[in-house]
Amino acid sequence: MDIKDKRIDGGKAFDWGKTSADYAKYRDIYPESFYETIAQNGLCVEGQRVLDIGTGTGVLPRNMYKYGARWTAADISDNQIKAARELSAECGMDISYYVSPAEKLGFADSSFDVITACQCFWYFDHAQTAPLFARLLCQGGRLAFLMMNWLPYEDKLVNSSEQLVLKYNPSWTGSGDRFKEIVPPGEYLEYFDVEKSLAFRLPVHFTRENWNGRMKACRGVGASLSEEDIARWEAEHKAMLASWPEEFDVLHYAAMIILKKK
Repeated sequence: MDIKDKRIDGGKAFDWGKTSADYAKYRDIYPESFYETIAQNGLCVEGQRVLDIGTGTGVLPRNMYKYGARWTAADISDNQIKAARELSAECGMDISYYVSPAEKLGFADSSFDVITACQCFWYFDHAQTAPLFARLLCQGGRLAFLMMNWLPYEDKLVNSSEQLVLKYNPSWTGSGDRFKEIVPPGEYLEYFDVEKSLAFRLPVHFTRENWNGRMKACRGVGASLSEEDIARWEAEHKAMLASWPEEFDVLHYAAMIILKKK
């Protein structure tokens, strides 16, 4: 399913379904400390009903399943949900998956204690999702926006990899991030109070193959380029990586903001 949003990549179409195989293989990369921080803040733990929006291949619910929450997850891409169901079934996990955009979730009022949106909330139409999320949460329920991004101005390999993406996709707006906390879109503050915000640096371990796959599974490459340009990009990226050690750490930062329903 092609998505076009003038706020993203100048309106250039992208389709996460095109990346599902690489997404499942290479984007399950969050360190355990990322999930532990979520749980330590009282989210996604036993006794809670959690809805993960923009779940992709189910990375967040699958990795936090051990903390005991009851998970439901949704994504706009049917290919992503198909992969999520297969991966969860392989692990014997009881997670309910739905194909739906964030703006059209059809659950009953007060269905959830927690809603999570990891690495995806900037795609939402916030004027629609802010009141919808508040309606779906029980009284005092919490909404968590989560992300983990690499740091191109602090890591040479990241900077070089981003420049190669921009060579093939100059309209890509996913480059050039810096360490920062998440600022919630103003629409949410009518329905939620900010309970906590935090950000921290963390290294993520890769092999050459995994870093190439992670970059290929980003929006600027696998989700938007033609097959021919993806192949050319990948060949150049692998040639770049030949001068790097077989294994290395890539500097990232994680950020989380927890909003409590008024």
